[in-house]
Amino acid sequence: MVVKLYGPDFASAKRVLVCLIEKEVIFETVPIDIFKGQNKDPDFLNLQPFGVVPVIQDGDYTLFESRAIIRYYAEKYKSQGTDLLGKSIEERGAVEQWLEVEAQNYHPAIYSLVIEILLARKKGTPSDAKAIEESEKKLGKVLDIYEERLSKSKYLAGDFFSLADLSHLPFTKYLADMGKMYLIEERKHVMAWWDDISNRPSWKKVSGSRWPLVE
Repeated sequence: MVVKLYGPDFASAKRVLVCLIEKEVIFETVPIDIFKGQNKDPDFLNLQPFGVVPVIQDGDYTLFESRAIIRYYAEKYKSQGTDLLGKSIEERGAVEQWLEVEAQNYHPAIYSLVIEILLARKKGTPSDAKAIEESEKKLGKVLDIYEERLSKSKYLAGDFFSLADLSHLPFTKYLADMGKMYLIEERKHVMAWWDDISNRPSWKKVSGSRWPLVE
């Protein structure tokens, strides 16, 4: 059964794509143009009542929210492809912990920067300089904690690549697009971590792709 992934060819949908490739899952993408409002079309709302991307259809099973989707595939195909959950309950706990850190601490700050810089640029609207400054400070504080953590282990959950690292890929890439990579580069261990995970074949394939994409 071929998995269908609905969404745009950027942001959180790429989080799911990397996971599918790492887990060697056969898939096809169905482009959804959110700037044209396709995520509000009735057919799409039947899949995702909130009109938010991405969404997957796996046979008769439909699931939305990118982090829920990657957890689902990492568990469903645990013995296939890259093990993204760890080999013990303690490692699994660490993966879940850092996934939550990404969602609750890292993502809000970087998402605010994306809204104020990239989205404002695309819409031709003014950015809020104060909001940008505050978000940079918040992200910097989070990355200071990452620097400490990554001085002790190669990856966030330990010495193995996991969902916790994978989940950072799509939005961290935007720092370069926004001219904010100094936040990564000035932290030695964070930079080494980013250089490692951003050079994985799965991410290189996804980051350079345009949809529709079939695996």
